[in-house]
Amino acid sequence: MPAPAPSKEVIAQLTPTGVLRAGINMGNFLLVTGKSASGDPEGVAPDMAREIAKRLGVEVKYVPFKTPGELADAAGTNVWDVGLIGAEPKRAEKISFTAAYCEIEATYLVPAGSQIQTIEEVDRPGVRISVSARSAYDLWLERNIKQAEIRRVPGIDASFDQFVNDKLEALAGLKPRLLSDVEKLPGARILDGKFTAVQQAVGTGKANAAAAAWLAEFVEEAKSSGLVASLIEKHGVKGRLSVAPPA
Repeated sequence: MPAPAPSKEVIAQLTPTGVLRAGINMGNFLLVTGKSASGDPEGVAPDMAREIAKRLGVEVKYVPFKTPGELADAAGTNVWDVGLIGAEPKRAEKISFTAAYCEIEATYLVPAGSQIQTIEEVDRPGVRISVSARSAYDLWLERNIKQAEIRRVPGIDASFDQFVNDKLEALAGLKPRLLSDVEKLPGARILDGKFTAVQQAVGTGKANAAAAAWLAEFVEEAKSSGLVASLIEKHGVKGRLSVAPPA
């Protein structure tokens, strides 16, 4: 079912400067797969923002952030109008999120010779987990890991380096990235299954109630109409990103 045309109230809430300022997490290599000749981000997330702007009848202006945590921190500071990041309860304290439009599985990589065989075995005393600080899957670990030690560093590359250099017991990450990391480490293994699936969504400020409701309908249409699937195909991330189920 098509999303309704945006009301004047929705347009006012999402375009206070006359354009749609879209916060983009440049650290997600699946959702931002490159840059245009003009330097704008390209990928599934930027295209979703462009489609929202098209529905609103305005231009899109991308506001890039190095990490999702920095994007979330900027909520309520009049820097962006929509933010495209993983929806997490902690972030939802300041941001109204839609349901997910796509999902990315997160799991662990363990080094050669590791006795850890399952995801459940990671949460034990003496296990040190390397993770990119304040990523959506780090926020899941923060809520759920009870016995293992979480070692946080800024950025995905830094979490891999820490895992290798400090000889840690596990590396938490998005499965598509771990598939490339494991090739660099003879004998290393990716544990079967997932400890969470990062829910990539569209967020707006808590004050924008009408806009949040309209964005929720837009995302459901984008999934059901095949738009999200077509963007995943267009940007070459099929099999690594999956369309989220209906809300």
